[in-house]
Amino acid sequence: MGFEFTVYKGSTDGKVLKSTTHKDDLKGDQVLVKVTHSGVCFTDVHYLHTDMVLGHEGVGIVQKVGPDVKDLKVGDSVGWSYQHDSCGRCNRCLSGWETMCDERKLFGFADFDQGSFATHAVWREVFLFKLPPTMRNEDAAPLMCAGSTVFNALRLANVSPTSRVGIIGVGGLGHLAIQFAAKMGCETVVFSGTESKKPDAISLGAKEFYATKGVTSLDIGKPIDHLIVTTSSPPDWNLYIGLMAPCGSISPISVAEGDLVIPYMPLLLNTLRIQGGVNGGRVVNREMLDFAAFHGIKPINVLYPMNLDGIERCLKTLTEGKMKYRGVLVAEN
Repeated sequence: MGFEFTVYKGSTDGKVLKSTTHKDDLKGDQVLVKVTHSGVCFTDVHYLHTDMVLGHEGVGIVQKVGPDVKDLKVGDSVGWSYQHDSCGRCNRCLSGWETMCDERKLFGFADFDQGSFATHAVWREVFLFKLPPTMRNEDAAPLMCAGSTVFNALRLANVSPTSRVGIIGVGGLGHLAIQFAAKMGCETVVFSGTESKKPDAISLGAKEFYATKGVTSLDIGKPIDHLIVTTSSPPDWNLYIGLMAPCGSISPISVAEGDLVIPYMPLLLNTLRIQGGVNGGRVVNREMLDFAAFHGIKPINVLYPMNLDGIERCLKTLTEGKMKYRGVLVAEN
């Protein structure tokens, strides 16, 4: 018999379509999740023209469990992220780097019949994350991708409470990066195009704010130890490279096309490193959720109903650059 549920897909002409997905009865450690909320990420916009179910910031309630499920039970609140599966046997999987597994299954590359723009989903227990009891589902949804990505970048950069962390951009990623860095005890410095987002940045934990539109040089006093780039397009590297402390790190974490072109000699002479990054692995996601719950880190959300009209309005706001700061779809039942 199995299960049949509603999903919302991209299409060749970029129009969101309502469809259905069928899944067989649960086997192994599979879990049926009734979706309550889905974050909306700009990555979803990239797949609008693809015949696949959209959404990868899913949160919901466990509705049924397979025969080999060990820990989750019906009624638990859980979320899932960009990755759905991996081999579990290779050195990368065994060392917490399953995001780099050769057999990894990621949103946009596998499981095209499922996503978080849906009424339900079926995933393996080991790739679901039980939410902390104090965390609301609507707050957890954007943390599944945006929260995981910025937390992973800070973790890979080896930030410490004495680090001076620069964050470029106050948007879906940036407004979370500010909170995580500030709660880690870092001296948090924010760069944005204009002064319009300064009040938000300061309220989220920034100690300094600099508007960069039309600026050819910046004087910020002390240099930056770690720079997190969250903007949708690459920054003017000449504006920032001179702000970096020796042995500092630069972490571009937003999606952009083209080549990375950066001043060579300052990178060389100051022993800087450029650190790529995607979503965190499972242990990072668990740590991120616990950290966010303990410190009260929450996204600033705009809620939309999870139906065709709500999805289209949300995506339109996002593509027009008017989202403040994460769109979240809410199930209608």
